[in-house]
Order: sequence, then C-alpha cells, then structure tokens
Amino acid sequence: MQQTRRHILNILKERGEATVDDLVLELRKRRGDNITPVTVRHHLNELLKEQLVMTPQFRHRSAPGRPQHIYVLTNEAKAYFPNNYQTLAANLIAQVSENLPPRTINVIIEGVADGMAAQAEIPDKPIPERLDAVVAYLNTQGYNASWEKHPNGFILRTLNCPYHHISQTTQLLCEMDMRMIASLLGIVPRLQSRMSDGDAVCAYLIPDA
Repeated sequence: MQQTRRHILNILKERGEATVDDLVLELRKRRGDNITPVTVRHHLNELLKEQLVMTPQFRHRSAPGRPQHIYVLTNEAKAYFPNNYQTLAANLIAQVSENLPPRTINVIIEGVADGMAAQAEIPDKPIPERLDAVVAYLNTQGYNASWEKHPNGFILRTLNCPYHHISQTTQLLCEMDMRMIASLLGIVPRLQSRMSDGDAVCAYLIPDA
C-alpha cells in the first residue's frame, strides 16, 4: 500500500476519527513535509474506493466556519491489521486457563515472552538504538509500533493488538507483552495505556536508565 495511505490508516486507527485538517497536521509531523489538504483528500478518496474508510460524516464547528467531514475506518480496514490466528490462540489460552494452576500459567506466559525476545536478538546498545530494533521486531509481529522521547525517558506505543479479540476476555496476553518488552529492552516498562482497557493504543514508559 502507498505509504501516505498507510499513515492515514494508522492515524485513524490511533485517533478513532479525524478531519482532513487533523490528518494534514499529523502527516506533516510524521512525514516532515508540507503535505496539502488537496493531497490528503486524494488519498482519502482512494481509501474510500478500497472500502477502508467510511463515507465521511459532517461535524459542526464550535466556532464560525463550514462544517468539517469526519473520517473513520471501516470494519474491512480493521481486519487489514494483522490478527495472529485469533481462533487458534483463543482456544489454546482457554484450555491453559481451565486446566493449569495460576503459577504454572505464569511460568508458561513468561517462557513464551522470553522466548520471543530471545528470537529477536536485540543488540546491547544505547536505549534509542535498542528501541529502533524493538520497534522493527514488533512490527514484524503485527504490533504497528513506534517510539518517541519523553521527559522521563521514552514512550513505546503499539497501535495494533495482534491478539485483540482474545485480550477482551483475558489479561494473559497483555501480561505476556509486558514481559516481552521488558526482556527485549532489558528494562521493566511502566504501563501507560492499554487497548484492552478501551484506550486507543498500548503505551509503555521506558525509564531513561
């Protein structure tokens, strides 16, 4: 998919909804250029044709001016983000939860997280370089991750949960993600927000050691 359209999908996934003006401002931040409203509307029209964006609705301004169109993702677009074999994983998690004691389940979850982190082979480098490698790895797993500097360290965000449907019924995979990120970075993160709690993204504060 064309990169600007991918950015637009990511922005709508993160925000839930956005106007053309919202998208222009966010795209300028992410792309570092002066993309115009005309160009954004062109990409939105293409996404409409692909049925990845819904027909826009009007939102009236609180201040004087013409109403603005609001854009949101379609269900087809939500399915566009990877889901990691939801049915199989859900059944496995259900069987583990029903047949094993909590301590054993924790050992399994921690083992899976540590195993995934070991496979990633993140180099022992300064945190920004490690974060680059972690984000690259998470994106191969469908997390749609990014990071940015924060006054207290760094914020790692994931815009897509590969286990979204399962995480609605159990916190086990959320706990696995926390353990995996800690293993990947060698630093225990502090949870800031979580999609399974209704937040738009999962966000983790990585203290600047």
